[in-house]
Amino acid sequence: MKYTALIMAGGRGERFWPKSRQSMPKQFLSLTDDGKSMIQLTVERILPLVDMEDIFIVTNQDYRDMVHQQLPGVPEGNILCEPVGKNTAPCIGLGAVHIARKYGDAVMAVLPSDHMITYSSIFLNTLRDACAAAEQEGKLMTIGIAPDSPETGYGYIKFRPDQAAGRAFSVDRFVEKPDLETAKAYVASEQYLWNSGMFIWKASTILQALERYLPDIYGGLCRIRGAVGTELEQQVLEREFRAFQPESIDYGVMEKADNIYVLTGAFGWDDVGSWPAVSRIKKTNEYGNVVEGNVVTVDTKNTIIQGEGRLIAAVGLRNLIVVDTEDALLICSEDSAGEIRKVLENLRICNRTEYL
Repeated sequence: MKYTALIMAGGRGERFWPKSRQSMPKQFLSLTDDGKSMIQLTVERILPLVDMEDIFIVTNQDYRDMVHQQLPGVPEGNILCEPVGKNTAPCIGLGAVHIARKYGDAVMAVLPSDHMITYSSIFLNTLRDACAAAEQEGKLMTIGIAPDSPETGYGYIKFRPDQAAGRAFSVDRFVEKPDLETAKAYVASEQYLWNSGMFIWKASTILQALERYLPDIYGGLCRIRGAVGTELEQQVLEREFRAFQPESIDYGVMEKADNIYVLTGAFGWDDVGSWPAVSRIKKTNEYGNVVEGNVVTVDTKNTIIQGEGRLIAAVGLRNLIVVDTEDALLICSEDSAGEIRKVLENLRICNRTEYL
């Protein structure tokens, strides 16, 4: 069966402000020393399994040209643009409609565009196993990450260790982000994995699940599919997408379905959710700092500093994030990095949209 990939690339990356902006969100930035953007790395690591012509990108319509510039090998017809973001269920459904229309049916690996993976060969083997499993009996496959700490920023997947199909385990349930004590209990039980947000299934399988669990979204997707290739395609896409209620695939389908299986991933995964991730994916110096740009440090430790043209002199800093751009300067404690979105909320309230 044909293997395809659907890469979700419509996010704003707000927790990476001020580098990530509406005009250049996180997935199109390079956060590694090789100069490649996150979406370029995502495509590169799956190419041994999925041909470039079988890769689909779902993004915001404002980013079509950016996707084409960074991924010129992806056919233009495979760049699918949402008129408005409605969370992951409509996004994935749109991709499934186009894949089913083009191939009749195919396995589709659904991948975020902004994750980092250290061991690409191990990841590829895991993805290959998941694709093979997804061909059988209409399984909804996902990849869970073996936790190495009680992380409160991730959702979790509880699996049934006594119910396995090859290397995959039956999923008992998906759970939301826990508090610290609950997360500690999850890790100690050895029956929970981090929810990576990666899914593998046949296009027909996920469309059947959407029909069962999210019939309103499924109906709109059917109308979109009927208009693809006609002069009404864009008009129907706009109308139907704007009518969708925002819905995540986790809540809308994965928390309800009973044919879900999970493979354990141990390939150096990081979802790069906010600035502290930079110290995990870039080399730190002998003081635990990650420094880029025109920077001088004195008695500064465990601090991320990113500058551009002007000199940044850091003296006596501990566990801070300093990001200097042409028009904005961010200074925050590492522990408060998750609150950066509130800065953007304030900017919107004050109508200072030039900084978004």
